[in-house]
Amino acid sequence: MAEQAIPTTGREWHLAARPVGRPVPSDFALVEAPVRQPGPGEVLVRNAYLSVDPYMRGRMNDVKSYVPPFAIGAPMDGGAVGYVVASAAEGFEVGDAVLHGLGWREYATLPAAQGVKVDPALAPLSYYLGVLGMPGLTAYAGLLEVASFKEGDTVFVSGAAGAVGSLVGQIARLKGAARVVGSAGSAEKVATLTGSYGFDAAFNYKDAPVAEQLAAAAPEGIDVYFDNVGGDHLEAAIGALNPHGRVTLCGAIAQYNETSAPAGPRNLALAIGKRLNLRGMLVRDHAALQPQFVAEVAGWLKDGSLRYDETVVKGVENTAEAFLGLLRGDNTGKMVVEL
Repeated sequence: MAEQAIPTTGREWHLAARPVGRPVPSDFALVEAPVRQPGPGEVLVRNAYLSVDPYMRGRMNDVKSYVPPFAIGAPMDGGAVGYVVASAAEGFEVGDAVLHGLGWREYATLPAAQGVKVDPALAPLSYYLGVLGMPGLTAYAGLLEVASFKEGDTVFVSGAAGAVGSLVGQIARLKGAARVVGSAGSAEKVATLTGSYGFDAAFNYKDAPVAEQLAAAAPEGIDVYFDNVGGDHLEAAIGALNPHGRVTLCGAIAQYNETSAPAGPRNLALAIGKRLNLRGMLVRDHAALQPQFVAEVAGWLKDGSLRYDETVVKGVENTAEAFLGLLRGDNTGKMVVEL
């Protein structure tokens, strides 16, 4: 590919203020910034797709966590995939597709060691931000390694129409679950779960108490709960889990915008008598699974046994709105921004 003309400036998103409760548009600022040419060992990438993910909400708070908070008045970051437009690094050519962590911007200059070359022929480029990327590995590792899933388990997934949840349910089905149950926030999403994704049962958590609906959907209890939501969902799952049940604590989107302490779960003492295993997970602990994960999931995608949906928002100027939409639950599957 021929060298491309590189603009001197590009647009990037900064955190303008720390959100209190649910973020609002004025918490973000789109600014024009210089595009830096790569130095030795670096590449310049023109981003093609940006990822917006629920975990980013936590990074907007100035609190100690497993990842540093976003700084006020500085560019935010996150998953992105794009094409090399200038390279000063061995092994990276102009035109190579690269997955990296400097999202929320049009152009990214980064050490080549922090980028991973990906194959656009294996799957659409945006898939490396979803089904073949961090959310996909989260689902795969969280179910198979963290929850020690085994054939014949009954599995309950909250946030089941989202990027991670939709894959957890399908992987459980493909691996021989006895029953797969999901919760989501609209009738349309519930229909997608039982239709496109092959869940055995699904319910809208807004229709009635989660514990009631879960008992009806899984009358013989559940063996695995994959938690993307927390709160009343976790409490309901603890009540429904069979002895020696396993919980993967992946996310708690119900609590991300709360300004007061969460109400529950109030029944955690049940974990003692039931001998439950509740285990938190961070996807970065499971990087060793990456080759096995990509090979198996790419095979399922190719033969049509795994269905993957994206909600695509166009334009870097709409990245903040895409993130706010994600927190509202506007997406089915992975939310990505196409530049």
